[in-house]
Amino acid sequence: MKITKVDVMLVKTPRILKEKPQWRPVICRIYTDEGIYGDGEAALAYGIAAPAAFGMIQDLAKLVIGMDPLDNEVIWDKLYKNTFWGQNGGPVVFAGISAIDIALWDIKGKYFNVPVYKLLGGKKRDRLRTYASQLTYGWGEFGETCDRCGTVDEYVANCKKAVAEGYDCVKLDFFNYDRDKGLLNNTDAQRTLLTPYYCQLIEERVAAVREAIGPGVDIIMENHSYPDANGAVQLGRIVQKYNIFYFEEPNTPNPKTAKYICDKLQMPIAHGERVYSRWQYAPYFEDMSVQVIQPDLGNSGGITEGKKICDMAHVYDIAVQCHVCASPLSTVAALQLECVIPNFVIHEHHRNCLLKQNKELCIYDYQPINGKFDIPELPGLGNEFSEIALNNCDKVTVG
Repeated sequence: MKITKVDVMLVKTPRILKEKPQWRPVICRIYTDEGIYGDGEAALAYGIAAPAAFGMIQDLAKLVIGMDPLDNEVIWDKLYKNTFWGQNGGPVVFAGISAIDIALWDIKGKYFNVPVYKLLGGKKRDRLRTYASQLTYGWGEFGETCDRCGTVDEYVANCKKAVAEGYDCVKLDFFNYDRDKGLLNNTDAQRTLLTPYYCQLIEERVAAVREAIGPGVDIIMENHSYPDANGAVQLGRIVQKYNIFYFEEPNTPNPKTAKYICDKLQMPIAHGERVYSRWQYAPYFEDMSVQVIQPDLGNSGGITEGKKICDMAHVYDIAVQCHVCASPLSTVAALQLECVIPNFVIHEHHRNCLLKQNKELCIYDYQPINGKFDIPELPGLGNEFSEIALNNCDKVTVG
């Protein structure tokens, strides 16, 4: 079997958040001479990197034409070693590799007529514990709940809605917006030691959410890497008494400052969505500066590399929660891996997974039931891009 062509697409969707760039999934479909095709995704749908990933996949696609799609390890090594910028590459290079690799696993599963998890060694669990992610931006379609939390009541209402649906874990960034809903992320408010006003603001919100949802629901505190190490320690010392499940991205990803934060706090630290490849993860493992890793399979090298990262983490008793924030294809890729690995802790279900303009990008709409996710049992990944995604995009065909 040979790869004959690759369609690379930058999908056009409505704007999701007013202050953010447009949601722009970057996807590909790899075709073979036996009629089997596979879908992949570079999970840079948000932020400002989508066009770069769109070009990256096109360049990488030229290198795989004529190769056997079942040789995913051979292809991965070629994309990493023979592209100059692949070695120790960043999000754009690894997102491009990821998209191609995920599509190859989809092809492999279809070729052998089994779900991808079978090829990864078999699933250890049928259902995955799942958390409601980024409730600061709402939970449900726009208008159902507050999409920009400022008051304590708004934080509490969004969390109560998720808990009522069966989730026993929620994640929020308590530093997104001020009380008047003015944006705080990536401002001077977060970039150094914090003033008493912001310390009180954060504790007020965390305390209210904990009281509202009770001790039986976990809270993940998101920080989006905006604080510095000193501010992160301040925040951590304020909130850890509220039994925070883990403290996510408390500063710019760096193993030395992550270790500094870890040593000063009594709760697990998480990093990973901005860490790419096993080489970049290794220092965090070696000094135990994180307790939970969050590799994004659409940005860290695909399923091939993601499995290696997770296995390395297992050596150090470090837990895994894949970062998932892209189209529904990224969701099924994560589920296929998470059900296999022994160090899985919880699955992320982002609020964008509830939005119509995102759900309709694939032919199946998988959603958790009572806070648990079933694993797709169809051959391959278990989902594929819909006509809406394939026809509403900028497309380049390679091959």
